Amino acid sequence: MAEEQAPSENSSAPIVTKDVLEENTASDQPAMVSEEKHATGDESKALAIVETEKKEAAVEPVLSKSSEGGSLDRDAFLVKVNTEKRLALVKAWEENEKAKAENKYYKSVSTITAWENTKKSSAETRMKRAEEKLEKQKAAYVEKMKNEIAIIHKQAEEKKAMAEAKRGEDMLKAEESSAKYNATGQVPKKFFLCFGG
Repeated sequence: MAEEQAPSENSSAPIVTKDVLEENTASDQPAMVSEEKHATGDESKALAIVETEKKEAAVEPVLSKSSEGGSLDRDAFLVKVNTEKRLALVKAWEENEKAKAENKYYKSVSTITAWENTKKSSAETRMKRAEEKLEKQKAAYVEKMKNEIAIIHKQAEEKKAMAEAKRGEDMLKAEESSAKYNATGQVPKKFFLCFGG
């Protein structure tokens, strides 16, 4: 047995105590690295041991060169690699679906915004047309009212002129009657009737 162990100690393959993937994922965590030299004295065959702190308490399979558990360790390692591969594919699929959903959302929002802008523009155009129509109607109505006011003012001036003329005639009649009564010496009868006489 001593002869069998001696070649394994001098062999060029190092013994690995942690997963390669665990070392890759642990690159963002603090790690302690130490180097060991083999019994042969060859410095080029140094072994690096990486110890990391894992957040989850999971038992990691240990790979060894022994013939008894080698295939079981390799199978466990392959299962773990396949699991991680599957998880990576699922995560990539999830990210892709999320990106699709985001793109669909932004496309929908863009379509809605374009529809909103078109409808707003159409409504504003109709409102401007209605305002112009109302302004024209208002201008026509204002002009009609101004014409009506001018006609009323003309009629009022005519009526005032007629009243002025009537007053002038009545004043002239009163003066003529007064002169007649003064000339004849008579007193008007209507005057005394107003005083109850």
